[in-house]
Amino acid sequence: MTKKLYYLIYLLLFKNTPEDYRPYALFFPVIRNFLVKRYLKSCGYKIRVKSGAEISPNCVVGNDSELGTRSLIQSNVTIGNNVIMGPDVKIYSRNHKTDRLDVPIQKQGKNYLETIIGDDVWIGANVIILAGVVIGSHSVIAAGSVVTKSTDSYAVIGGVPAKTIKKRE
Repeated sequence: MTKKLYYLIYLLLFKNTPEDYRPYALFFPVIRNFLVKRYLKSCGYKIRVKSGAEISPNCVVGNDSELGTRSLIQSNVTIGNNVIMGPDVKIYSRNHKTDRLDVPIQKQGKNYLETIIGDDVWIGANVIILAGVVIGSHSVIAAGSVVTKSTDSYAVIGGVPAKTIKKRE
């Protein structure tokens, strides 16, 4: 089967199946994991795909990482090893162009940037990570944060816009 077919089957039939902690989840989490591994650009071993997770085929996911419930991950995103994320995380990789004043924004096209999540990162619930941001390895992002700028490794960040609160030692 082609990657596009795996992607289509995932979106149409298995994306919104029950979570693994539900007694009636049956085999659905295993099928979600199987399908996503088959259509991603690159994927490590032992990933976990939660219900409702939507990830573009043009992404890379490392070993033992988790895609949170109802997460949205656009193309050109790299997720490292041992990354965990809460529900409703949004990771973007594109923005609308706004340079010209004589052309409506919707007709100016888009900028496509690479967004990178390092290894061993915990992304809290409802976090938004904007296009082109690099999250350093071993970082923690507090729930509800909007990350607009790249972060160092071992940072604990939070807020809107997110700022470094402290370093993990």
